[in-house]
Amino acid sequence: MSESTGPRPALDLEAFPPSFAWGTATSAYQIEGAVAEDGRAPSIWDTFSRVPGAIDNGDHGDTACDHYHRWPEDIALMKELGTDAYRLSIAWPRVVPGGDGPVNKAGLDFYDRLVDGLLDAGITPSVTLYHWDLPQALQDRGGWTVRETAEHLAAYTTAVAERLGDRVTRWATLNEPLCSGWIGHLEGRMAPGLTDLTAAVRASYHLLLGHGLATQALRAAAPGARIGLVTNHSTVAPASDRPEDLAAAARMDGHTNRWWLDPVYGRGFPADMRELYGVELPERPGDAELIAAPLDWHGLNYYFPVTVADDPEGPVPYAREVRLPDVPRSGMDWQIDAGGLEALLLRLTEDYGVRELYVTENGSAFPDTVGPDGAVHDPERTGYLEQHLAACARAVRKGVPLAGYYAWSLLDNFEWAYGYDKRFGLVHVDYATQKRTVKTSGRRYADVIRAHREATAG
Repeated sequence: MSESTGPRPALDLEAFPPSFAWGTATSAYQIEGAVAEDGRAPSIWDTFSRVPGAIDNGDHGDTACDHYHRWPEDIALMKELGTDAYRLSIAWPRVVPGGDGPVNKAGLDFYDRLVDGLLDAGITPSVTLYHWDLPQALQDRGGWTVRETAEHLAAYTTAVAERLGDRVTRWATLNEPLCSGWIGHLEGRMAPGLTDLTAAVRASYHLLLGHGLATQALRAAAPGARIGLVTNHSTVAPASDRPEDLAAAARMDGHTNRWWLDPVYGRGFPADMRELYGVELPERPGDAELIAAPLDWHGLNYYFPVTVADDPEGPVPYAREVRLPDVPRSGMDWQIDAGGLEALLLRLTEDYGVRELYVTENGSAFPDTVGPDGAVHDPERTGYLEQHLAACARAVRKGVPLAGYYAWSLLDNFEWAYGYDKRFGLVHVDYATQKRTVKTSGRRYADVIRAHREATAG
């Protein structure tokens, strides 16, 4: 699969252990389509995508990449890339359409076939139980602002684990609860589209409680499970040395990082942020222990750093992002800084004592086109991939227990509020025809995987 992509930075591939997992990642609503087939009920994203102006171009996930019907072709692409791991999510409304109550056998059957297909191809499935697609039926009853949703997550987890736990060993409870809590309930840019601080804080609490209850359910239903949580983080820098900007950076770090990590690692919800939000948490005795249930691994999703200045008139956390001049940016207008990934891997290891880490998402969107030769040349994404893999290698050399890397994403897909304009895939998707084309970045990733195996063989 070799293809020239210009000069190559030196990659310290021998830093990665021979057992290192090389994977790709996706999520159910972003690729599956088939939103009304085989008993699947609407999710909050089916609802949100119909809100006028919520999604760029009025896009939705009704068909997406049609992965529900084309999964064998997509597994073949994974094999072509040489990956040995795949991070997927289960669609809660496909398995338990009402959010609680009867389990939909047809929905579980789909994931049963998918898992078997992956294993037959020599690819290890890593299953995320909740990647934002809450059944709309539960949202109608309060969604993540009420405790019952966390309890229903645990029951749904039991149903999935009892069906797949004999073959799936690597599980994540939640993906990026920050996005569900803050962007979905405080900023309104993601489903369910609320802008309510009290709702957001309560949702954040119940998301982490749901993580703890789902962990408990997995331990009971699949005793051999290796369980983790996937969180997204950014390094945070002050825009200046002014005390106000230093304090703003501390608040943003609390909002983006500590609020989601401290309770999981037994430190409780940060006192300074509780005071800042001014919202009483719906705590009950025993919750803190549930939320801090011991984990087998942690997944880090990293895309960009942030630089902030004090903004006392703005929304919580009263910190305004500052756009730095003359720094590289992706097609998402996100700053590119691979050093942030290295720094966060070290922080999770040194500050939180994580003993097994995965980069569960990392990638970049750029405008891609199919050239006259039928190929998709994406040197910017290729460079991003190489820079961030080099950062991973540096982190490993410094003692980070990094066990795998999942590129986001296998396929171009429905990129939430951005619709289909933003392409993150290593594989290009022509949405009109569903034709898949491996990009230059995908071929480079395949070269890296092969070179690592050769470097660590024997």
